[in-house]
Amino acid sequence: MRLLIPLLAALVFTLPQPAAAQAEKLTGTLKKIQDSNRLVLGVRDTAPPFSYIDQNQKVVGFAVDICLKVADAVKRELKMPGLEVGMEFVNSSSRIPLVTNGTVDLECGTTTNNADRKKQVGFTNTHFLTATRFVSKKDQNIASLDDLRGKTVSSVAGSTNILMLIKANNDRKLGITVIAAKDVPEAFLLVETGRAAAFVMDDVQLSVVAAQSKDPSAYVVSQETLSNPEPYGIMLRRDDPAFKAVVDRATAELYRSPEIMTIYDRWFLKPVPPRGLNYNVPLSSALRWAFAHPTDDSDPAFYAH
Repeated sequence: MRLLIPLLAALVFTLPQPAAAQAEKLTGTLKKIQDSNRLVLGVRDTAPPFSYIDQNQKVVGFAVDICLKVADAVKRELKMPGLEVGMEFVNSSSRIPLVTNGTVDLECGTTTNNADRKKQVGFTNTHFLTATRFVSKKDQNIASLDDLRGKTVSSVAGSTNILMLIKANNDRKLGITVIAAKDVPEAFLLVETGRAAAFVMDDVQLSVVAAQSKDPSAYVVSQETLSNPEPYGIMLRRDDPAFKAVVDRATAELYRSPEIMTIYDRWFLKPVPPRGLNYNVPLSSALRWAFAHPTDDSDPAFYAH
């Protein structure tokens, strides 16, 4: 009997805790998701092939596919297979406020992970690398930023690109008139209609918007860059280690698996809806390295492989 009592006591302490007790441990975003039975993805309507609306009015894209994989991991973590996955549209100006105020749990698009933004939000592992360049009409023969001296140039409000453009304009005293458009299509339209000589943005987005134009051969993306290759990351609330751990684990597993190449090829190397365009953006060696070594590092120099 003396041996049995300690054994029973040990069993009591090692028995699984009731679900209610486990639920009490949840904090931050995981608790919010469990309580509401809803995970909210922040998506874009005009950022192909990362996040956009297809011909069926469905939100699709490379970043959306990644976020849906993360959503599956959250369902498993919370043991909630029926968890609702909602979507909320964001843009360059609203995306950070909607993450920080709790409206959106994961922002799935083309957000550059940098030190300034990390003061406000968190990021999971890098899913793309891009540099800031500009697109212009070929017949304008604009080869460099210096060729834009005194001209009008568009970029997107709230983007890192417009800040780089303004800095280069001031540092080099180019006298450029900067127009802040609300999104990529509006900024490109200014070039298309001759109201701007060039549009400054992430190079992959410039390639995409030019490919979608009425005459893709009429446009050229600059060789000159305004930045080193910079990382895109899925954005989430900062100072929430439990949720970030789930998201980081899910993205790391995906990026190290062959499945990420299937997803990448689907959006960047094959015809995509709604118009069957192939953006033909091969996987860079730097991004291949980043997938093999998942990281949320925001320093462009870290990816120089």
